[in-house]
Amino acid sequence: MSGRTVDRTPETPETPKTPVGAAPSRGSAVDRYFKISERGSTYGREIRGGFATFFTMAYILVLNPIILGGAEDKFGAHLSGPQLVTVTALVAAVMTAIMGLGGNLPLAVAAGLGLNAVVAFQLAPLMSWPDAMGLIVLEGLLICGLVVTGLREAVMHAIPQSLKQAISVGIGLFIAFIGFIDAGFVTRIPGETGSVPVQLGASGQLAGWPVLVFCLGVLLTVALVARKVRGAILIGIAVTTVVAVVINEIADIAPAAWGLTAPSVPEDIVAAPDFGLVGAFSLFGAFEQIGVVTLVLLVFTLLLSDFFDTMGTVVGVSNEAGLLDENGKVPNLGRVLLIDGAAAVAGGAASASSNTSYIESAAGVGEGARTGFASLVTGALFGLSLFLAPLALIVPAQAAAPALVVVGFLLMAQVRNIDWEKYEIAIPAFLTIVIMPFTYSITNGIGAGFVAYVLIKTVLGKAREVHWLLWGTAALFLVYFAIDPVEQLFHAG
Repeated sequence: MSGRTVDRTPETPETPKTPVGAAPSRGSAVDRYFKISERGSTYGREIRGGFATFFTMAYILVLNPIILGGAEDKFGAHLSGPQLVTVTALVAAVMTAIMGLGGNLPLAVAAGLGLNAVVAFQLAPLMSWPDAMGLIVLEGLLICGLVVTGLREAVMHAIPQSLKQAISVGIGLFIAFIGFIDAGFVTRIPGETGSVPVQLGASGQLAGWPVLVFCLGVLLTVALVARKVRGAILIGIAVTTVVAVVINEIADIAPAAWGLTAPSVPEDIVAAPDFGLVGAFSLFGAFEQIGVVTLVLLVFTLLLSDFFDTMGTVVGVSNEAGLLDENGKVPNLGRVLLIDGAAAVAGGAASASSNTSYIESAAGVGEGARTGFASLVTGALFGLSLFLAPLALIVPAQAAAPALVVVGFLLMAQVRNIDWEKYEIAIPAFLTIVIMPFTYSITNGIGAGFVAYVLIKTVLGKAREVHWLLWGTAALFLVYFAIDPVEQLFHAG
């Protein structure tokens, strides 16, 4: 079972689904290349999907510079904010377009959240910024090496179909949780011990105009989706943004209340890009700054996070788009993974941190995107944001987050494809699903599921049914989860 969900998209419930691998249509050369008609899509859906994906991940243009620009390296140096905005948009534009052309999947690429925090708060304090970015380039080259040898693709093919479904469901909960957090609908309870870790709103209740905007956006978007309105998610983002701008203009709202992006009309629409950080990396400089053991453990952490975040994203988005074949395989997987590895290299070379596939691409799938043409649209918008950054940053998190909540629902529906009667599948699937949102990490959820799957198969006397690659991967995840005591053990020795 491929887990197709095209019939659940808000705009095309009546459109017949064209099986993956069907005979290509006789449309234009562009249609045939991207297989737009073959996959049951249209140019309109691809364009709307590209816009929806861009608006749900445009926050990275603000967040990546804040994370990287807010840290200093071993020598007290800071990266320039305007330059970081430029390289963030540049790499996202180029690599997303390459993903569309080469991978032909509706996947967008940008600086990876979590990975940029590792760069800012783990790598930079131990070395210079060029050294840290050089380490990212090396990590990306290692990933490309794994792809060329076929190991990365082999691991993905070795995963049981039910676990792939669980990854999609877990990602659905994860991105919905991201949406609630980003909008301020759910917040941490500061300074409390022994209480629940999160709460409704900032003080246990909903308060303030920004949260109201988010709630209106969710209600509007779910209403449009329920009525199967074409472009429901994109319409929801656009209308909610307009409402946010109007409310921000007439109400006395502190900019910080909106989070990273306040929905105010910018004074200048066009801003010149600054490419000063492009090429500012040192490939082997890190070897002179830190010990080999520490260096290996840092690269291992980066590699594992990048490897499995991408795996979860590619499987989840492809599954939701109905693009997995009867064996649960992703089309053009080798090229997709190679491009993703190259994105890590490009991110390090441009000082934008490691770039990777974005789960927010599911928002575009929710709009009907099924091909790489949508990625060309998203890439073009990132390219425009090089010059129109003030305009691109009008959309606040409260207007984009409703799309993540709705897409979370679409992905969550795949839970029906998991066999909950078989504990050897159900328990690993459960752990995969819940640990993703509970630890705010796709990688952690996949790792927990793999370890549990291997363990349960073993205790049931079915160890021979486990692919050897899953054994190796589960062993690596055990090291990953125990990285702190392992590091202490090496240093003690």
